[in-house]
Amino acid sequence: MIDAIKAAGCVLIVLHHLAFYGPMSDVVAAAWPGMVNGLYDHGRLAVQFFLVCAGFLTAGSLARYESLALSEALKLTWQRYLRLAIPLLAALSFTVVVSEWVRPDFAHASLSAPPDWGQALAHVALMQHLLDLEALSAGIWYVAIDLQLYAMALVSLVVLKAWPRTQTAYPSVQSANTVAQGDTRRWGLWWVLVCASLWWWNLDADLDDLGVYFWGSYGVGLLAWEARRCAASGSLARHASFWRMGVLLLLAGGVAWWLEPRARIAVAWGVATLLVVVPESWFGGEALGRSRWRSALQWLSGVSYSVFLIHFGVSLAVNAAITAHWPDALWANVLGMLLALLLSLILGGWLHRLVEQQSPTVWRWWFWVGAFKASVALAMLMNPMV
Repeated sequence: MIDAIKAAGCVLIVLHHLAFYGPMSDVVAAAWPGMVNGLYDHGRLAVQFFLVCAGFLTAGSLARYESLALSEALKLTWQRYLRLAIPLLAALSFTVVVSEWVRPDFAHASLSAPPDWGQALAHVALMQHLLDLEALSAGIWYVAIDLQLYAMALVSLVVLKAWPRTQTAYPSVQSANTVAQGDTRRWGLWWVLVCASLWWWNLDADLDDLGVYFWGSYGVGLLAWEARRCAASGSLARHASFWRMGVLLLLAGGVAWWLEPRARIAVAWGVATLLVVVPESWFGGEALGRSRWRSALQWLSGVSYSVFLIHFGVSLAVNAAITAHWPDALWANVLGMLLALLLSLILGGWLHRLVEQQSPTVWRWWFWVGAFKASVALAMLMNPMV
């Protein structure tokens, strides 16, 4: 199920950006305005797919921790940064060079301004939006948000380490309740943060460069994992936790909708509900057997992050080529959009295999920081007068 959600989200985000960043989409929109405008206006809702799935998978990876020491949280955050930053730097190296290569003959608003060294350093640190600098590629704000959300989840476990347990005079009862109490403490804190995000932070657009703005969707993914685990457990205490979580999530979502109806929140709740209630045979993909569909979904899910990172550079190159030769031909611009999607999947697969799948070591990080710096220097040389 997660593979299907991530695969769908990957394709929708690429199509959304193809619709958002013309000029191919401008030509296609004249013939099919409903389709292009739909992708333009609503394709971004696919971000909710990834936020909820990221929370769900993070909860699973952190399940072995009841609480965390600060040193361990910092170590895990650094590891997460490396996994995110190395393929990002590789993709940015490609996109920066493509942008300068097409710039002389492709004057379009989708092109970022030529990079400078401060901007490059901010991208390495995933702080370009916090510093109010222009991004060098589309959608990479999400990478910084993902790291912030993961760090928030870790910080919540650090807080739990200082949260005293309820003690009892009966050691046997204390032992029996340890696991259930630890679960409740964790998901209870996550639920409080979900409410804070949905009821306050997510209503303030000025906070959309911060993880707190998106915690509502990410947090409901964390809680969906907890709920699914409780539903599958034979423990009465965990079954009770499942129903409590259900009621509290309905309360959080209902109040959020009452405060301000938001399609993104409805999508997040729908995805989380699927992750909780779908039968195990569908959740794990066994219902599809060994079909090609299952293999395709698993592949696309696996490469989705790399496709997301590389597709903007691909889109720029295809847009520039089509605009140079067939600027007003509908057939050429339709095929160009499809070609951009196909090439994004192919190059994303290569990026995944050659970079993302490799062990995220500090040495590899230094290598790709150097490659990114070299691409920025080359971009400055390619168009020194811009």
